[in-house]
Amino acid sequence: MKFGCHISIRNGYLAAAQHAVELNASAYQFFPKNPRSLSVKEFDSIDAQSCKEFCSAHNLVSISHTPYPTSLTPTSDKKEAVIESLLNDLAISEACGAIGVVVHFASRVHQNEPLASYQLMIEMLNTILSQWEGNCKILLENNAGIPGSIGTTLEELVQVRSLCDYPEQIGFCLDTCHAFASGLWNGENWKQVAEKGVELGYFENLYAIHLNNCKYPTGEGKDRHANIFRNGHITEEQFGELIQSAVVKDVPFILETPNEEGVTKGEEINQLTKKWGK
Repeated sequence: MKFGCHISIRNGYLAAAQHAVELNASAYQFFPKNPRSLSVKEFDSIDAQSCKEFCSAHNLVSISHTPYPTSLTPTSDKKEAVIESLLNDLAISEACGAIGVVVHFASRVHQNEPLASYQLMIEMLNTILSQWEGNCKILLENNAGIPGSIGTTLEELVQVRSLCDYPEQIGFCLDTCHAFASGLWNGENWKQVAEKGVELGYFENLYAIHLNNCKYPTGEGKDRHANIFRNGHITEEQFGELIQSAVVKDVPFILETPNEEGVTKGEEINQLTKKWGK
């Protein structure tokens, strides 16, 4: 089992990987650049290569996450910025040895034309991936909206991937809080979710799991993360069923849980490892 968390790159890419090992993590996530900007970053290739070599030597898996302004359904004036930014994210992440870059599923762009969002999303993915030749993948993350919101079902994720011109360059990242908030996984139906995911081919393209509890009951659509063992509506037993499921056996679990509620990331990783690490 690989457990880890999001790590700051404040001191560089190699330092982030070293910090992950200090926390007893076997996987981690990082922002490749400023998380609040779509600007293209001129990155330190030597630092990135050192990070990649360190991760390989320590059997450390990493993924990255696109900056917050990244949208696969941007307004026309933001399209070019998103495309250039995501290509930059892919290049940095590849240099650091990351297996993929997490991108949130698109948002609705037109209330009266439900297909418009999916069409724009596919157009954006095709444009970006037509210019990308690396191994690092785009990992589509499920949304947290109320039931019926765009990007909350496995069917949508799989269909978007299959309709793209470059499906082999696209994978998935499952966020447990988002799944719980949207009602995709209500805590009691993991068996059905797993069966549906296998049937659709979702799990064979799942490369990471954002392991987060949820501060609100299932189906309310509220994306508020909680720590795994406290202050959340997902129980340990429910997490255990998911974490120990055969369909996610080789997938790294990355914490995005709060830092300010009395438990450190190192403590939380050790709790996870002790309970489900074998």
